[in-house]
Amino acid sequence: MTFNYAKEIDNALMRLHDEGRYRTFIDIERKRGNFPHAIWRKPDGSDKPITVWCGNDYLGMGQHPVVLAAMHEALDAAGAGSGGTRNISGTTVYHRRLEAELADLHQKEAALVFTSAYVANDATLSTLPKLFPGLIIYSDALNHASMIEGIRRNGGAKRVFRHNDVAHLRALMAADDPAAPKLVAFESVYSMDGDFGPIAELCDAAEEFGALTYLDEVHAVGMYGPRGGGVAERDGLLHRITIVNGTLGKAYGVHGGYIATDTRMADAIRSYAPGFIFTTSLPPVVAAGAAASVAHLKTDSAIRKAHQTQAAILKTRFKALGLPVIDHGSHIVPVIVGDPKHTKLLSDMLLEQHGIYVQPINFPTVPRGTERLRFTPSPLHGPAEIEALVRAMDQLWAHCALNRAEMAG
Repeated sequence: MTFNYAKEIDNALMRLHDEGRYRTFIDIERKRGNFPHAIWRKPDGSDKPITVWCGNDYLGMGQHPVVLAAMHEALDAAGAGSGGTRNISGTTVYHRRLEAELADLHQKEAALVFTSAYVANDATLSTLPKLFPGLIIYSDALNHASMIEGIRRNGGAKRVFRHNDVAHLRALMAADDPAAPKLVAFESVYSMDGDFGPIAELCDAAEEFGALTYLDEVHAVGMYGPRGGGVAERDGLLHRITIVNGTLGKAYGVHGGYIATDTRMADAIRSYAPGFIFTTSLPPVVAAGAAASVAHLKTDSAIRKAHQTQAAILKTRFKALGLPVIDHGSHIVPVIVGDPKHTKLLSDMLLEQHGIYVQPINFPTVPRGTERLRFTPSPLHGPAEIEALVRAMDQLWAHCALNRAEMAG
């Protein structure tokens, strides 16, 4: 009797349905110049106008005229694809220009562009033990899946320290061989709770034990710091970071990821990382748009201020309703529901009844019991959009009989 592959697939999918964790995607048609509004192409063939509240195009740069103009120009000049990997005809003037912008952004000597920040994390962290035999990587417990995967695949030693717990990190490093090469990997903004990593204190610990530092700024680049260089730039700490990881697909509104570091390190990663060597490079049109976006946001502090203001307003409005908002002072607005089925129900009702699109966040992205709706306001979510969202959440929270915090009298 042969193995029943179809049955096992059905069982695996049914488990997700039973737990309320099955993920559904909706078809969205975005209209240029109309961000954050879009059209939902419903399964029955009808259309419904919606407002997107869960996108990672944090600043609306995916619709910015400067970015679109650069992409049109590159498309007309260079065509569609890059033509190969970086070492086989896939390095163009657009890639060089983008890497120069990124190195300058983080005050580093060099940058390397990858097809995504996930690939950049995975490729870099899995390659470092080839450069430093015996390397021990100390990883924050809430680091992104891409960091965890890269560290897991590298074949070297790893230690996981409790989230943002510098004392635990120190204890782990003190227990290891003082002569062993070490690296501390952490994030600046953790995307699910919106809390900040204690970068200065982590750097203190790393320096005390002779460790390198690896900082993921994916949810901070473009949005923090005088020129959008992230939290490390905002706090004057870039010189203490060995390798910075960032994305071009969130605040910069395009696509791709990168690392920024010194010339020697970049050259070694470029030369040894399979995720860089064997992957077709970004299309020139994407590199051109990303470079234009990075350059623009270096000078546009007003958009960063507006972004933070809208996030603060939304959190204040939610708190006034007694909704369980996690507020660590960042731009991310998580509202805890605490049950996967209720979270999915709220998401579905917001979409169907109110034209508000926010995806449920369930396990394994967040721990069981902390299921949530994660809102990402942008500078283009104005008073009307916020008012509609707040009214809808108030109504549906009552409809589902969910708990509220004590409201100030």
